[in-house]
Parts: sequence; C-alpha cells; structure tokens
Amino acid sequence: MAVASSSTESHVLPHIAIFPFMAKGHTIPLIQLVHHLRRRGLATVTFFTTHGNAAFVREGLSGADDTAIIELAFPADVSGVPPGVESAEAVTSMASFVAFAHGVSLLQPQLEASLAAMEPPASLLVADAFLYWTNASAATLGVPKVSFFGISAFAQVMRELRITHDPCPALQHADFDGDGNPATFTVPEFPHIKLTFEDLMAPFGDPSSVAPMMELDGKLGKAIEESHGLIVNTFQGLESPYMEFWNKHYGPTAWAIGPLCLSQPPSSSSSGNADRPSWMEWLDGKAAAGRAVLYVALGTLAAIPEVQLKEVADGLERAEVDFIWAVRPDNIDLGAGFEERTKDRGLVVREWVDQLGILQHESVRGFLSHCGWNSVLESVTAAVPLAVWPMHADQPFNAAFVVDELKIAVRVHTSDRTMRGLVTSQEISEVVRKLMLGEVGTEAAKNVAELSMVAMESVLERGSSWRAVEEMIGELCAPNMHANVEPSKEES
Repeated sequence: MAVASSSTESHVLPHIAIFPFMAKGHTIPLIQLVHHLRRRGLATVTFFTTHGNAAFVREGLSGADDTAIIELAFPADVSGVPPGVESAEAVTSMASFVAFAHGVSLLQPQLEASLAAMEPPASLLVADAFLYWTNASAATLGVPKVSFFGISAFAQVMRELRITHDPCPALQHADFDGDGNPATFTVPEFPHIKLTFEDLMAPFGDPSSVAPMMELDGKLGKAIEESHGLIVNTFQGLESPYMEFWNKHYGPTAWAIGPLCLSQPPSSSSSGNADRPSWMEWLDGKAAAGRAVLYVALGTLAAIPEVQLKEVADGLERAEVDFIWAVRPDNIDLGAGFEERTKDRGLVVREWVDQLGILQHESVRGFLSHCGWNSVLESVTAAVPLAVWPMHADQPFNAAFVVDELKIAVRVHTSDRTMRGLVTSQEISEVVRKLMLGEVGTEAAKNVAELSMVAMESVLERGSSWRAVEEMIGELCAPNMHANVEPSKEES
C-alpha cells in the first residue's frame, strides 16, 4: 500500500531520518532509498541536507511530496574549505576533502536539535559513514542508527582484509615483473583475488594525504562497527560471497538492499515529453540508424587534468566509434577542432545528465567509466558492459571485481601502471574498440545481461533485496510497523 498521508495512519509507520554526506555520488543512492521506502509503504521519511544542496535533493525527491526535507545551515569559516563550498565536488585536493569531511561535523548540534523535534519521533537514523559523528547523536537521543557506505560488499571486505594482513609495506618495495606489472598480494581468504599496492592505497589518495585520510578512514570504520547495521547498495546475486563473509566475520549485520537505482522514478529526460533534452534526441537518432553508442563519464569527484582529457578525446577520435561524452569540468579544452571533426558520430555534453537514462537507452552498448560503485550498478541494471579506468578510493577494488570475477568489463591501464599515470590515446582507442567491437566485449555484454535480470528479480516482491529491507526495518523498528506490508500500486 502507498504511504498513508493521514495522521491516523502515518503514526503506525516507522519514521526514518536519512542524512547523506554532501556529495552527489553519496546523496543519489539515499534519494533512491526514499523512493524505495515510499513505493512499498514501509516508512515515512525525513531527509536532511544543507541549504546549498537542497535544490539537488528536492529535484531528486520530486514526486515524493510527503517526504520532509530539513535544511541545515552549513558552518561558515571551516578551516581548509573555501567559503561557500557545501559539496565535496567543489574541493580541489585530498587535504581539503579531509578538512571538508571534518568540518561537516559542526552540523551536529543542528542535527540533534532537529532529530529531537521530529514528530512522530525518529524510529531509525540512516547516515553516511562519512558522518561518523552521527553515532553519538543517535545514541544521545536513543535512536537506532545504521550506516550507509556507498561502496560494494567486495570493497568493504577487501578494506577490512587490508587492515588484517597489512601487505602494503612489503608491496611498496616489491619489484615489477618483466612486463612492467607491479607485484601483487594474493588475498588468503579469496586466493583468486590479487591486489597491488596501488589498489590497496588508492582510498588514501596521493602520498601527502595518506596520514590524514587514514585517520578519517579509521573514524569511518569505527562508526560502521558501532552502528546497529550496515546498508549495502548491492544484491545477493552479485555479491553473495562477500555479503556472507562480512556477516560471518565482521559486524554489524549488513543488508544488501540494492540496486537502489531501480527505485529511481523515470526522469523527464528519458520520457517522450517536451522536456526531453537534446542529448537524448541525439541518442534516438543513433538508435534509428542502428548505431551502437559508447557512453563516457569519468566521475564527479576526481579532477582530471586537461592534458589527460585531450588524450581521451584523441583516443575516441581514433577508435572511430559513436560516443556521447559527459565532460567535467564544463569549460575544459578537448583540443582544437575535436568536436567539429567528430560531430557526425560524437556528442560532448557539458551539463549534468541523467546517467541512468542514458545507459538505459537502446543505442548505448558500452560505458567508459571511472568505476565508481553507483556507475557500476547502473551499468549492470541497464545491461551495458564497461571499460573501467579506476582513479582513486574504492574504484580499483571495483575494477578488479568487474573485470576478473564478473567478467563484465575490460580494463584501462595507465602507461606506468599507477593511479597517477597517463592513459594514452592509443590505450583509450584499443580498449574502446575491444569493448564495442571485439570478442571480449561480446562476452562481457552477455554476462552483464544475465546479471541485469538477476538485479531486476532482487527488487521485486519477495526478492532478496525486498526481504532485506523488510528484515532491517522489522528488526530495528518493529514496534512501529504495520502487521502486514503489501506492495504499492506503483510497484512495477
């Protein structure tokens, strides 16, 4: 049933407060969680954000008119954070990112006052692990709290095993093999997995930021460990060995409740109305002509140098495949004449796009990605194989998982096999052609299509992810639940 709007009905539903970290990649899946909860009539929701992020949140929650949005005032004069910055996308270095993450903790008094004033009282707080200080706030108010950490179960387990085995000192001084490949660490618990020093250290950024990032990482780990649960945006058919390993060897209980992107309502960009953007109409033309298109998007957090983006442009031109490229920053120079020379088969978009809508378009048959977990899930649900180019954070773990284990992707390599090395135009061209025209791309497309079907099944009534959400709410919010919860009429 739909979420009841009357006061006589709404009080018997759990009241869930949701608070994302201030970055689009962290906010989007929690917006999708709101739609998931509403469509199934599982809870009423209050969503926390800041003034500078509110417009993005309100647009994402369009249609969820009964969701309360509370805007907190972002603290002024945070040391190391430029004035007016309220989102991690706007910081320019790992040092400023750490400062931003710690500065957000100054929101704690406002959050606690708002939580204390919520009517009906909050039944559960869902907060991003980067908001590590919310554990104390929830405990003070007697509200159960679950952590959301927007990485894969695979990456979460590898993160813990890195701490357990600490292979980094030995790997750091290990030799390269005859082909120039770095030494690898074989994970004892999963002998088929081999990771490099670069893979293991990527979450901490460049060498100058390792110490403060490790300190922040420790706070995240402690926040997760001391939560009442962990929400993982994944599904059992994708990551069951790693979900089972986590729940057997670590804590707290982790629930696989994704892919949350399947709860996202269709946007105007993917429908046939007058608001359909020009880039979707361009894709329509490619579909009508029977042309396969590569989608290129390299994330919102990593600042990619102009010289590197020019290599990407040259590689796409060499590859001679049709492409749509969502470029960031929007004022970047991709090289003299590039867009004019490729205008018949390529389109550069310099605005925020509906990535899921693009991936779901019938013409799109490949995705050149930085391998952020949201992008991986969207590609899997849309049955689009990937070319993966990990740059930092959990992305190398994701790349190892999708290339070596799931076999739904091909890997992009830098010239020196480090995260900071240059990817040449030749490498871009070769990988793109392999994905779009080669046998390995055909096999990846077959494998991802099978996973896409499993993803769809997981979120249907009584699917694994459906059951996980019910179990979590039943365990943590049982006193406020309806005796029986049925799917809404909106359920597809």
